[in-house]
Amino acid sequence: MSGPVSGLAVTTSWYLVLGALLFLIGGCGLLVRRNPLVMLMCVELMLNGVNLSFVAFADRFGDVNGHTVVLFVLVVAAAEVVVGLGLVVAVLRASPRATADDLSALKG
Repeated sequence: MSGPVSGLAVTTSWYLVLGALLFLIGGCGLLVRRNPLVMLMCVELMLNGVNLSFVAFADRFGDVNGHTVVLFVLVVAAAEVVVGLGLVVAVLRASPRATADDLSALKG
């Protein structure tokens, strides 16, 4: 079956707009919220928006390099989640209502 089902073709620009929207939502959440766990999720949302843009451009130009970059970004994001969640758990165990400004709670 060729062609769009509903008459509206999904082009690369749709994916780029969605990626920019994800990045913008993550950036606004990062600036507004002070909860360390929410901030970590917002950074991950921003990385997913960038990954979507890389995949859209790689698909548009028929190149594999965008997919390779996405793989490396996902590996770095997974490492960041491991370290970030360890820090968040350490902060929130010391003080359950801690914000991102309370990182002095990590002093041993």
